[in-house]
Amino acid sequence: MAKTKMKGKKSGATKSQAQRPKHQLKATTSRSVRKPAKLQYTPWNSVMVEDLSPFLQRQLVVGQEIMLARILMKKGCIVPEHSHPNEQLTYVLEGALKFWIDGKEIVVNAGETLCIPSNMPHKAEALAETIDLDVFVPPRADWINKTDQYLRGQK
Repeated sequence: MAKTKMKGKKSGATKSQAQRPKHQLKATTSRSVRKPAKLQYTPWNSVMVEDLSPFLQRQLVVGQEIMLARILMKKGCIVPEHSHPNEQLTYVLEGALKFWIDGKEIVVNAGETLCIPSNMPHKAEALAETIDLDVFVPPRADWINKTDQYLRGQK
């Protein structure tokens, strides 16, 4: 019966819609239906501190389409050059980070921000004991799944 309605003029389906296999119509429909986001209240002292190296620690809070990371770095900590499909916004709370990005050296001090576009290679060094907040959209799957080997064991 559904097949007859799909081809019938009363259903409002276009010729291309009627010719599509049923599984394609279902997939298209299910993508637009999303679970409602949950309200989250998260004090930092309740978030596990992950030790990535003697110089680098982080905490993650992950929402449905955004992730906030609190990064703790000792002076001299190096984040090797890398890139990711996620847009990144870095806000330095304390200390300073030197970035090598887009052929430039940029120092981001406490109270300053840096917005890094998707897929742009970048490297960073902590010029002092540093605490920064990194916001990623969408959330970083490699950080969540702990497959970010470029960070583990670094200086």
